Formats: sequence, structure tokens, C-alpha cells
Amino acid sequence: MDGKQLVIGIVVLAGVALGAGSSLAAGQYPRPVQPVAQPGPAAPGTSAPSVLDVGYDREFTLRDGQAAALDSKDFLVRFTGLVGDSRCRPGMQCFWAGEAIVAVSLAEPGRGERTTAELHSGQGGSNRAEFAASRVELVAVNQAGNEITLRIARA
Repeated sequence: MDGKQLVIGIVVLAGVALGAGSSLAAGQYPRPVQPVAQPGPAAPGTSAPSVLDVGYDREFTLRDGQAAALDSKDFLVRFTGLVGDSRCRPGMQCFWAGEAIVAVSLAEPGRGERTTAELHSGQGGSNRAEFAASRVELVAVNQAGNEITLRIARA
């Protein structure tokens, strides 16, 4: 066995050893993907999710189903749900940190314009979406996946 083969063998063994601490090796599989529910009218006898008034360049937190309106513009963002979550659980040592993927609905109600976007907390995709000359950025997702922190800036 030459030096190159020895180095390759050591790297492979190190990868296997590190993988033993991953969430998959520990029997902690990624959370299943949940379908994204589209917001609709509130059911009789219930109240609609609250709407926060927010400004540009300020962080704010939304609960699942909650919306935020820009105080200076006809712009609404709603957290519609957790789409996927492969993040490492607390107390686990993982080979890969994973990421959470959340769905948001972006709208300009006065113009009737609307779109949806998926924002990623990790490096698997973008943590930003642009709509109506504004950029929505995902800052954080809580461990339970039912609250997100966003920031809106001018695009």
C-alpha cells in the first residue's frame, strides 16, 4: 500500500466515524415534510391570525399562520408553514447541521398581486425572496419550526 492509498483509507475511515454521530446514524431522521396550508377565511367562531405592523430593516417574528404588513407600503407577508426540517436536534452531535425550509406568502393586496416563496435557513437554497420592490430575508427559525424571524428591506 502506498502513501496515497493510506491517506485515502484514513479519510474514508474518518468520514465513517464522523457519520456515526450524525442524526441519521443516531436514528433521528429528518422531520417529515408537511404540506403547506394556504391561508383562507377564518372559520366561524374563530378569529383570523393577527397582523403585525412592521417597518423596513427591522427584524420581527411571526408564528405559523401569522402575517405582517409594512407600515409604509401595500405589502403583506404571511408565514404559511414549515415545509421541511433536517436540522440537528438539541443534544445531538451531527455531521451536518441541516436546514429548515419555510413557506411564506407575499402579497400586494391593493394590486391583487400574490406569490409564494420557500426560504431556507441553511445553504441548500436561498434565505431571501424579492417581491414588489422589497426583499424578505429569513433570519431564524425556532427549534419547533412554528416561529420565524424575518427582515424586510427595499430591493
